[in-house]
Amino acid sequence: MEEKFPRGLWVRLIIYVAVGHVFAAFLYLLFEVGANSK
Repeated sequence: MEEKFPRGLWVRLIIYVAVGHVFAAFLYLLFEVGANSK
C-alpha cells in the first residue's frame, strides 16, 4: 500500500458516505412512520 490517495478524494468519499447514510436513514424513517400511521 505505497499509493497515497489525494486528500480531496478522502474528503469527498467521506462526504458521499455520510450523505448516503443520512439519506438512507431518512427514507427508512419515512417508511417506518408511514407504516405506523396506518
